[in-house]
Amino acid sequence: MQTSHPAIQLLIGERGTQVFLALLLTVGVAAPIMHLAFPEGSALHLSSYTMTLMGKYMTYALLAIAVDLVWGYCGILSLGHAAFFALGGYAMGMYLMRQIGTRGVYGDPLLPDFMVFLNWKELPWFWQGFDMFWFAALMVIVVPGLLALAFGWLAFRSRVSGVYLSIITQALTYALMLAFFRNDMGFGGNNGLTDFKDILGANINASETRVALFLTSAAALGLGYLACRYITLSRAGRVVQAIRDAESRTRFIGYRVESYKLWVFAFSAVLAGIAGALYVPQVGIINPSEFQPINSIEIVIWVAVGGRGTLYGAVAGAVLVNYAKTYFTATIPELWLYALGTLFVIVTLFLPKGVVGLADKFALRRPAARTVTA
Repeated sequence: MQTSHPAIQLLIGERGTQVFLALLLTVGVAAPIMHLAFPEGSALHLSSYTMTLMGKYMTYALLAIAVDLVWGYCGILSLGHAAFFALGGYAMGMYLMRQIGTRGVYGDPLLPDFMVFLNWKELPWFWQGFDMFWFAALMVIVVPGLLALAFGWLAFRSRVSGVYLSIITQALTYALMLAFFRNDMGFGGNNGLTDFKDILGANINASETRVALFLTSAAALGLGYLACRYITLSRAGRVVQAIRDAESRTRFIGYRVESYKLWVFAFSAVLAGIAGALYVPQVGIINPSEFQPINSIEIVIWVAVGGRGTLYGAVAGAVLVNYAKTYFTATIPELWLYALGTLFVIVTLFLPKGVVGLADKFALRRPAARTVTA
């Protein structure tokens, strides 16, 4: 007797999903144990730096999944998701700044240090409520979501698509970057927000807090992946993929293409905002450089390298490229961007399905070779 929903069966039975969730669970359990249970001198000890780096990679992976959802499954090449990521990060950063209180350099119980330095007399209205975690968490979702809804409604209703939509999304993030660089915007200007002390009453630099942030990032990555996977397997997800493959034909059939594109774009922006909110307390800073258009282009490269339209490929691409970035920027920083560009060209020309596509190709060859041998 069949009792499971077809989408649930596909969700459980999809091999890439099984491998990804197994790896995520293994890392999520092993890393905190290695960090807390083993002393620093032990070969099994995982340093705070390494665990924080892994947590940062998980936030990047969640961001890559968000981009893969709109690009790989809906055909929307967004070059502006860095904006949603940064807005979520700023919402969390504002909460963390409000927790500093009198421990700041100037000792003001209400105003952050940069506002005291710039001779601000009172807290701006848009900073109100950010002393409460629930309000900041709500803004992490609401601000990127509303911006994506407003932008998407205008763009998709006008039937802007292809390279024109990509250019507009990049213009959006560039405009936000210029705005946040201004000191009179009230977000710290060029320096941004930093010098965080506490989160939910806990010391943000304590080992237990670092472990909690790592586990929260792992849980968010897992849940975000499952949510996107369920969407792609649902009836609405099949319509979204039809829009990617033949938008005009899907519209002629009778589907409201703009509505489908709008809610997928907004949901993707929310995921990006959550990723940014988890990123900030782990790296300890958020500034306007996170809005840079090059960041959005890098995200697209992550997805292309890993494998567009697979979700788990986006995760693989985000981790691989950022690990390479961490390594090469320390050894040959002046050549890193050239290496990244070369990698993107190679993947585009020789690996159109990315790294996971290459792995799938080898996995399919092995059973065939065994059959011939037998």
